[in-house]
Order: sequence, then C-alpha cells, then structure tokens
Amino acid sequence: MADWWLWAGGAAVLVAAGWLLRRRWRAGHPSGGDIWWADVPYARGRGSKLRPCLVLRRRRDGIVVLKITSQDKSHRRDHVLIPTRRWDARASHDSYLNLGEPIVVRPAAFQRRAGAADLRTRRRVARFSSRTARNSGVRPRSAADRRRDTP
Repeated sequence: MADWWLWAGGAAVLVAAGWLLRRRWRAGHPSGGDIWWADVPYARGRGSKLRPCLVLRRRRDGIVVLKITSQDKSHRRDHVLIPTRRWDARASHDSYLNLGEPIVVRPAAFQRRAGAADLRTRRRVARFSSRTARNSGVRPRSAADRRRDTP
C-alpha cells in the first residue's frame, strides 16, 4: 500500500513540475499578441535596431513581427496608431504600428517583453491582414499551416 502512495506522489510532482516548466517557457518566449523589445534588422540590409514590435506568430525559421515606430505616420494607410502607455510607462505619446511589412526575426533577438497589444489593435491587424491577403491573391493560412508553423 505504501508503494502506491509513493507512485502517486511522484506522479503528482512530475505533473506539477511539467506544468511549471511549460508556464515558465511560455512566459519567457514571444507569442502572438505580445509586444517585445527586439533587435530588429533594417529593411535595406546591414545593421539592426532595438525597437518594440508586435508578435504575430512563431515559425520554424523565426518569429513574425510588425515593427512599431514612434515617428508620426498618421498620413499612411499601412500604419495604425497604437496606445503606447499601456506597455511603456515612460512614453510621452502613442506610436504607430507598421501593418505593411511583417518581418521574420530570430528568437535570440528578443530582449524583453513589454506587454500585450490591446484588443482593438489586434482586431485592426487581423482585418488589415485578411484584406491584404484577399486583394493580393494570397490564400489565408489554414489551420494546418498554423500548426506546422508553431514549434
């Protein structure tokens, strides 16, 4: 009878340890909807810049993000205003999210999590992405594609 209690206790410890490890791994790695500070490569070649970015999804070759800039891009249709003070208390004004240029960033480039995008911003990104895919002839990602891209 004592052996049964030992086995049950050991199993409970293993389940709890697995749950804690999984939770810690998720907390320390970018996932969709998160805003992270990352060393993002410049679009035109050499160099990179530490900047905030919105994580869209993980893929085998890296993490797909949208860049966030503090520069005024209100005149551009492919940029949307994003409330910055929710994730950067030192910000003096809101920033702009570049919807037009998703890029892939290597996982090692992510420095620290800043917060999460608000629901309104996530909805605008989804709406823009589906409209862009529809107009460009690119088919939307299927559930199988999403599963394949997630590590």
